[in-house]
Amino acid sequence: MPGEPLPLGTLPPVGEIPDTMHAQVIRSERMGRPDTAFRPEVVDVPRPGHGEVLVAVMAAGINFNNVWAARGLPVDVIALRRRAGASEDFHIGGSDASGIVYQVGPGVDDVRVGDEVVIHPGWWEADDRWIADGGDPMVAPSARIWGYDTNFGSFAQFCIAQSHQCLPKPATLSWAEAAASTLVGTTAYRMLFGWPGNVVEPGDVVLVWGGSGGLGAQAIQLVRHAGGVAVAVVSDDERGKFCVDRGAVGYVDRTGFDHWGIPPHWTDADGQRAWQRGVRAFGNAVSDRVGSRVSPKIVFEHPGEATVPTSVYLCAPGGMVVICAGTTGYSATVDLRYHWTRQKRLQGSHGTNDAQAHAYNKLLATGAISPSLGEVATFADIPQIHQRMLEGRLAPGNTAIRIGAGAD
Repeated sequence: MPGEPLPLGTLPPVGEIPDTMHAQVIRSERMGRPDTAFRPEVVDVPRPGHGEVLVAVMAAGINFNNVWAARGLPVDVIALRRRAGASEDFHIGGSDASGIVYQVGPGVDDVRVGDEVVIHPGWWEADDRWIADGGDPMVAPSARIWGYDTNFGSFAQFCIAQSHQCLPKPATLSWAEAAASTLVGTTAYRMLFGWPGNVVEPGDVVLVWGGSGGLGAQAIQLVRHAGGVAVAVVSDDERGKFCVDRGAVGYVDRTGFDHWGIPPHWTDADGQRAWQRGVRAFGNAVSDRVGSRVSPKIVFEHPGEATVPTSVYLCAPGGMVVICAGTTGYSATVDLRYHWTRQKRLQGSHGTNDAQAHAYNKLLATGAISPSLGEVATFADIPQIHQRMLEGRLAPGNTAIRIGAGAD
């Protein structure tokens, strides 16, 4: 009847917009465990504003940022947007999508109704002065991550994105494959190639934390494509073999070491010696996988609190520790003696700009790298998938959710 959403997996004719849609919704009062924070609701289909498009979501990717959104950590994204003037008292997350453009807003001339697209997560205000002056959009004051900082992401039948976020869907990929890896892939691309002076070059050793996860699987392939030497850090042999299959020269099982977390204070001589024995043993294991005594030129970081001390210690003089998250916590401690005297770079990296997103998408389209699709689940699985991600129980690779797509 009028006003009822179409069943999941059903699309209206291209260009016809229903009044309502199914969505997995987070509300502030139930933030906490992801498996209870997300609930299916029926909400109004949003309409695109200036420079925006409405996309029918065929499939969505799963990322750790909406574990954070579900928990309300480190911020309540709903409250943050409300303070900035947003009217919605809910969050529809999802920062990866493949789908079909159903409507374009005023000022859009680079995307057409009917286009098959994937959406990259870099979002910013078109009139941001930083960008107008030639600055990198993802460093701009208005920069946001779509589907986390913004509402109406991909965990619904329709999503709203800015037109510049839309990339051509690689024809060789299924809807689920196309949706799975854009956020992690473009993030990894920026981390490895976006910081001149410390980009991956042939022969460079790159230490990749969480190598079997979505982000790590993309990083390993990008390092291999550039001629670098990737060593993965994993939690078991099965995940290590997954990394080797994607181009890592070897892996280190982190469960064989116990020096993780904030190290003893530098005034604690005995504690420092014990910690250094642990971190050196870990470094020796990395060198063993490479086959020579070598320090990583780049350390690809995202665990944060548990691992940054080790990353800074092991990084080669003049090298870079590049970090995009803090999945184990945010209060990392750095021993500055190994940082300043050996002139290492600790570089934050966030999201992607358009040029980096297009470069990554081209590698996908040509088959140079794979989305490393692992599990494919359903719309109803979104709460449990995020809970399992929080608990480290997802299959290796990237996870996708079918929404409008069938078993493609």
